[in-house]
Amino acid sequence: MNRREKQEALSDLSKRIEGSKAIVLTRFRGLNVEQMGSLRKRLREEKISYQVVKNTLMKIASKGTALEKLGPYLEGPTAIAFSYGDPIPLAKILSEFTKAQPSLEIKAGLIQGQLVSPDEVKALATMPSREILLGQILGTVQMSASRLAGAILSALQQIAGIIQGRVDQLESETSKVESGK
Repeated sequence: MNRREKQEALSDLSKRIEGSKAIVLTRFRGLNVEQMGSLRKRLREEKISYQVVKNTLMKIASKGTALEKLGPYLEGPTAIAFSYGDPIPLAKILSEFTKAQPSLEIKAGLIQGQLVSPDEVKALATMPSREILLGQILGTVQMSASRLAGAILSALQQIAGIIQGRVDQLESETSKVESGK
């Protein structure tokens, strides 16, 4: 790479780093071109970029960013996945791929600024997606709201029953007094 190409690569990496919510470093030694292409295609479907990067360029581009925490993992052949949205699809794809192709190894990740181990990336893969979690929360809130409404309605019915009982009691007392006249 000449100097201009390095500057362009650094600029591109810096933009990717700034816009990403999750970054996972992988070691891809032992994968053939077809397997790498298959992984890239699957990641692209989820709008996740995956590229092989020179470790020295990545260390330079990550200076002063949260990605600097990944510096110790930038050793040997490294490919980096950049996710700009929900990190769960990234974790799921990589975890599934490592099961089928053990040659791919997750080195470490950075999810919303937090350094995560390979086991934590795999654990993230078992979580339901953001949409499902939001749906579960909404369901819980709705259930709680309907229970609250039921409790309020029950209390109001009890109060209405007490008032009606008192009205009936007063009517019977009034009718006794009037019949005694």
